Amino acid sequence: MEKKQSKIGLITRFMPRAWPWFLVTILGSAMLTLCETVMPQIVSVTVDSVIGNAPFSLPEWMTGLLGGTQILEGLRGKLGLMAAVVILVAGLSFLFRYLQRVASARGAERYVKNMRDTLFAHIQRLPFSWHSENRTGDIIQRCTSDVETVRNFVTGQLLEVFSVLFHIVISLSFMYSMNGKIAFAATLFMPVVFLYSAYFQKKISDRFTEADEAEGVMSTVAQENLTGVRVVRAFGRERYEKDKFEEKNTNFSKLWIKLGYLLSWFWAMGDAVSMIQVLTVIVLGVTESVKGGITAGQFIAFVSYTSMLAWRVRYLGRMVSEMSKAGVSLSRLNYILGSEEEHDRPVTKAADMSGDIVFDHVSFGYNADTEILHDVSFRIPGGSTFAILGGTGSGKSTVMHLLNRLYDIPQGCGHISIGGVDIADMKADELREGIGMVLQEPFLFSRTIRENIAIAREDASLDDVRAAAADACLDDSVNEFAAGYDTMVGERGVTLSGGQKQRAAIARMLVKKTPIMVFDDSLSAVDTETDAKIREALARHMSGATVILIAHRVTTLMSADCILVMDDGRVAEIGTHEELMKKNGIYRHVYDIQMAGAKEAMDE
Repeated sequence: MEKKQSKIGLITRFMPRAWPWFLVTILGSAMLTLCETVMPQIVSVTVDSVIGNAPFSLPEWMTGLLGGTQILEGLRGKLGLMAAVVILVAGLSFLFRYLQRVASARGAERYVKNMRDTLFAHIQRLPFSWHSENRTGDIIQRCTSDVETVRNFVTGQLLEVFSVLFHIVISLSFMYSMNGKIAFAATLFMPVVFLYSAYFQKKISDRFTEADEAEGVMSTVAQENLTGVRVVRAFGRERYEKDKFEEKNTNFSKLWIKLGYLLSWFWAMGDAVSMIQVLTVIVLGVTESVKGGITAGQFIAFVSYTSMLAWRVRYLGRMVSEMSKAGVSLSRLNYILGSEEEHDRPVTKAADMSGDIVFDHVSFGYNADTEILHDVSFRIPGGSTFAILGGTGSGKSTVMHLLNRLYDIPQGCGHISIGGVDIADMKADELREGIGMVLQEPFLFSRTIRENIAIAREDASLDDVRAAAADACLDDSVNEFAAGYDTMVGERGVTLSGGQKQRAAIARMLVKKTPIMVFDDSLSAVDTETDAKIREALARHMSGATVILIAHRVTTLMSADCILVMDDGRVAEIGTHEELMKKNGIYRHVYDIQMAGAKEAMDE
């Protein structure tokens, strides 16, 4: 279920810490606009009344602000003083522009920081199923490229709208005060810009959506290639991966070229309308000047104001195109922020994590069309060692995903309880705090071995880390490295062997000392001797904890207190090693095959 905000609501959501700076930006824009629009009036008065003999013609508010007509009359012939006024206004323009840029930059950084923090925090709280359905590269692209697009729109276009509106209002007021006919002719071109901008807006939005999604696909290909570099090199797939990336990159480039063609038409039309507007004002201005309708200074002012208006109105058209792109990015960000977070029930219960674990008629599927588990029921006594055996796709890992509430059981599809409390009634954080898991594919961060092991427990000392590593049969291997536990393991643990990565993941779980420990086929990359040593260490140091072993290797499971055999998502057999051997079923069949294979290997 998604709870999406409107695009305006999403924009304003991140304003609280940035709005004071944006307010300063708007005030700075207003003062800068005033300085810029006053300048043509100063030039007009200088040409007509300071150099020439025409009466001073300024708007009443400016005349009053400058002290009245008598003060203005005292400026006749004082060209140096007018030059000083021009320099003063230019200096104020510089000051207000600097203030505007600094405030805008500070506001932008606060705005985008708030957006990124909110996105990252929200992603951390999204359910595991959401991450399974969305590609990492696309998520990263949304949190980087799309965030930057929104930032550029808010700080580069949306805030600039205030400056544009200030320019339009003040410039038109000056123009209408000088000559209504010419001012009206200049105003007529503004609706034209809005109309053709509205026409292009939908087309630009559609093409930008295609290009943005193509960029997400390309980012995913690059991300998968970089994280899977060992597999790529091992199987000599460099050319295949290069061709695959080039295909996605070519498609991405073609879509941006198509967007570029559309934008070229958009901007070319904007330039044409702007030039026609300026040309119209010049022709009318010359005509009115010859007739005596306006003075030479007013004509210069009209040309200046028209140039200002042409650029600003054209900027409004640009804002429409940028709004199309920002709208797409906002929709993509809204998809993340609108995705429902993982939540607990209003009333939660605490459970004794050392109690029995019970699966009661559990059925589950990752989608509505396929059911992975079919009416699975079993009990794991607290403090015992419980083993699960089954072929690929039999549902072994799904059982553990449900136990850890990485996925929730649908209503009416059974229950899982720990210590008599349904895990759906527990806080997810407390549940996972009590369950240590070593997943089938161990993940290590690009940090030191010590940091990777201690990540599960912030207060873990080096002695704690070494003890956990020793139980995982990793300590000797680490001591062979020059930097010992300060050795950087590389991205995703790429510098370690498969067995070392698994043992590091096991040590990370052991250092946490949880009452429930799950080993999801996590001993598959270690040899039989190391496997036996790790299980011996677990039995020696982790007495009292409930240990769940999932494996394909029978020797890993045969000493467990109880063994569950799964087949096609169902409970096929359950019992001790001796009991299952007597049944002569799936477990006995697997045992005979593996023992025969081990004997043949020894004979060779």
